[in-house]
This record gives sequence, C-alpha cells and structure tokens, in this order.
Amino acid sequence: MASSTPPPPSEPQSFTQMDKEMLSIGGTCQFLTCDNYDFLPFRCESCHGRFCQDHRTEAGHKCAHAGEWAARRLQQQANKTPSSSISSLSQKPTLLTATQCSSPQCKTFIDTLNSVGVVCSTCNRKYCLKHRIPEDHECSKIVPLGARQSSGSVKQTDRARAALGRLKLWGKEKQAAVLPKPKPSTAASRAVALNQLKRAAKGDEKIPVEKRIYLHVEAEANTTTSKLPKGEFWYNKAWSVGRLLDDAARGLQVQNVNNRGGGEEERLRIFHVEGGRLLEFGEKAEDVLGQGNTIVLLRGVGPASANT
Repeated sequence: MASSTPPPPSEPQSFTQMDKEMLSIGGTCQFLTCDNYDFLPFRCESCHGRFCQDHRTEAGHKCAHAGEWAARRLQQQANKTPSSSISSLSQKPTLLTATQCSSPQCKTFIDTLNSVGVVCSTCNRKYCLKHRIPEDHECSKIVPLGARQSSGSVKQTDRARAALGRLKLWGKEKQAAVLPKPKPSTAASRAVALNQLKRAAKGDEKIPVEKRIYLHVEAEANTTTSKLPKGEFWYNKAWSVGRLLDDAARGLQVQNVNNRGGGEEERLRIFHVEGGRLLEFGEKAEDVLGQGNTIVLLRGVGPASANT
C-alpha cells in the first residue's frame, strides 16, 4: 500500500509545491473583522492597506487616512494646471468668467468642464456643439471675424450715421412724446412724476433704495427689435453705462450680442434723450443720467463721440 506522506524534497519530482507562490498572488483582507483571502485584492491609495471587494472603499474599511488620496490627486492637478485655470473651471461660469456660444439665440457657456467650444472655419466664431454646424448658426449671413470691410459694411456705416441723425432730430423735437407725461416744469410736479415712476418701475430688489436711479427705457423701432417696446426700471447708479445697457436689454428682451464680438452693426448702444448724445460704455450712470431721465437702446449707430 502506497504511503500518503510526500517524498523528501531532496529527491527530484515531477510536480512543484505551489503553496507559497499562490500566497504571493493574492492576499488576506486587512479589515479587522474580515480576514477573507482574495486572489485579486484591492489596495487603498490612502492607507495602502490590502482589502477584499467588500471593504475596498475608504468607508468600507473605515480608513484611518481617508481623503489623503483625493488630496494628493488634487495637488498633482494643481502642479500641472495654472491656478487661474483651476479657479475658472471650479466656479460657476458667468458672462465675466466664461465664453458664451456665438449664436445670438444660445446662452450656453462653452470651454467649460461640461461643454466644449467648436470654432467655425468659415465665420471664425466659436459655438457650442448644438450650433457648431454652419447651417445651425446661419453662417452664410454672418460677416467673418477678421474679414476686410466690404461695400456692404460701408453702406451699413452710412445707414448707422443716418439713423443717428434721425434720432438726434427725434430727441430734440419729440422729447415730450417719449416721456410718460409732458416734462414737469416745477419742482413739485417733477417730484410727483418721479414718485409715479418709482411706483411703476421694476428692477433688482437687491439694489439698496438709496443707490437706485429710476429711468424710462425704450427700444427705438427703426434700429432694433424688442419684445417689450418700453418700460420703467431702476438700476444701480454706481453701475457703468455698459452694465446698465446689459440689464436694460434683458428688461426689454432685446437681443444683446455686445459681449460676443462682431462689428458695430450688431452692437447696442444707449442714447440719452435729455443729453442728446450716445453714452460711452465706461461712463458711470450717476455722472451722466438723472432721476426720471429717458434712455433709448439703439443698434448699429456706431461708437459714441464728442460730437454726437
């Protein structure tokens, strides 16, 4: 009868004892109450312990160094990426920190973690994925960025100057028709008119009452299109004319592409009726506007100048 005891290792055999080699393939879960043997264990990148599938997460094995792996990874990304890029990607995109799709009807922010921007090789503008195809953003109707001024652009400039001339005349001769009522001539009547304007006006409730400037706002029909032709609003008098224009365009639902590039034929500007001139974007509202004044939103009338 053959003995069950294996022969001494000194004698050559046709098989190899693999107990130790099998142990080197896997490992025992190091969670205190587990000790399960796993041939493909998981290593925790925070505490560098070896765990089975059930205890592989930091929460699963109650890791004493929880979060260290995430901190190291964030530090590595910070070393590779400039701090300005990290802050811009981590914060919520706005008009001041991100780029919008160049399609006027689209408000999607591009070049963010969630949306990539695509440059159109025909018009040289950047669009979101939805409007990346030329037909989707009406590329044939857009003047390419960087293109030389054509005869059509010159005609547009002439039309803009003519529109501004008409507006100057309109502002002088029909100023009373623009205001809700004839311009008050006495201090008492002006105070009554201003109080009526304040009751009818709308605006951002976060603006303190003492910092508000109340204005009549219109969109001149010959040069722009709006869903609401006019309205009464309040704004922060410390704002620049450019910021006030953005808020006024939103209030009247006027298409505003000033922050997306393009030529003067697409830009909105503010005409101050009482002052009889176009306002510069950088001017402060409190320096150039008064309570109860009227402003008109115009498109394609060219930049403001000292002679306007």
